[in-house]
Amino acid sequence: MDKQSQHKKVVTKLLFVVVGMFGFGFALVPLYDVFCDLTGINGKTSNVAATYESVVIDESRLITVEFITRVNTGMPWEFYTETKKVKVHPGQLQQVDFYAKNPASRDIVGQAVPSVSPGPAAIYLNKTECFCFEQQPLKAGEETLMPMRFYVDPQIPADITYFTLSYTLYDVSEQAVAMN
Repeated sequence: MDKQSQHKKVVTKLLFVVVGMFGFGFALVPLYDVFCDLTGINGKTSNVAATYESVVIDESRLITVEFITRVNTGMPWEFYTETKKVKVHPGQLQQVDFYAKNPASRDIVGQAVPSVSPGPAAIYLNKTECFCFEQQPLKAGEETLMPMRFYVDPQIPADITYFTLSYTLYDVSEQAVAMN
């Protein structure tokens, strides 16, 4: 076998490795999302409203839920929670209101993205109503109160007594216009 033939074999193998690595890189994002959905790691919460039927309240325990709000860079809105921290019994339905104001001179559509820390607590947070389920359009100068109703699943492990629910608000005006 001559050297040129050997080089072609090596180059072909290397090209397959490069293409395989590139494909694996693209596959990682959906695989990571599936893994996070199954395990509750990374603090992702459900984007679908939970039902609140026949939930037994565990009055022997209290869970502290802290709320943090952030506005993404370049988003001019004011955004904060009316309640910084709340103590709830697992299974108890609770409502927390969030305030948003668009002080800009243009209409803006916002989208809140939630995250829970520590991550494993995310699977025990059940939102029955949340402004994060839908985009929030606000006209220039408009303000609103946005409710978030939730309960903590009574099956939450005993070692989780405190978790933080964080919302980051993004300007999705361009995407909202493109979809219409």
